[in-house]
Amino acid sequence: MPDTAMSASTAPDGPPSDPCPALPAAVLFDMDGTLVDTEQLWWQAAAELAEELRHPLTDRDAPEVLGQAVEHTAAHLHRVSGTDLDEAELADRLNESFAGKVAAETVPRPGALALLASLRDAGVPTALVSASPRRVVDLVLSVIGRDWFAVTLAAEDTARTKPAPDPYLAAAEHLGLDPAVCLAVEDTPTGVASATAAGCAVLAVPSTATPMPRGERITLLASLELADPALLGKLAGAGAVRP
Repeated sequence: MPDTAMSASTAPDGPPSDPCPALPAAVLFDMDGTLVDTEQLWWQAAAELAEELRHPLTDRDAPEVLGQAVEHTAAHLHRVSGTDLDEAELADRLNESFAGKVAAETVPRPGALALLASLRDAGVPTALVSASPRRVVDLVLSVIGRDWFAVTLAAEDTARTKPAPDPYLAAAEHLGLDPAVCLAVEDTPTGVASATAAGCAVLAVPSTATPMPRGERITLLASLELADPALLGKLAGAGAVRP
């Protein structure tokens, strides 16, 4: 494995020598910033609204925007701007702006579709676990394809969204699996927190410069282009075995 792979533990190096490597029981993918290049579109939507509210976004706002559900970011903008608009209206405006940008500019992240194809060929089930509204999830799926995933979860599908563990717990339950044998793929600290709280091992492929949390079952990788089913199986630490 190239030097761009880093881990709190030691990331596997080199091609697998086992002709029948262990595979993850399932891979649970975040969407925005992980499979598609939409995290910056979300930042743009938030930045444009913040500018109208006379609170230009800075790096200090990033933890309240990147990887967060729309309600969280709307509450943050309401708090820091002192606007008379209520949080529900701010959330609606963020959703409208982001959905428009996604519809016009969705681009898969490097290596994303190839990894999904290799997992399908290996018989590894996958789930999409997003904190975005269903409207946005469906827009993205219309671009990258729905058939990659056994289940897709949007923000409305669980009582709490990320960083709570609920979305990943629900995905594992839908697949009939223990989260401990699943690998989550995330790009933000918020998503990593959600997956680790659910008990999943995590492959973190950062989409921004925001520092990632460290942990025994958290591995950092520079790009999905460096990932394959055998590597994901090693990171999950449990799963099915190729016949």
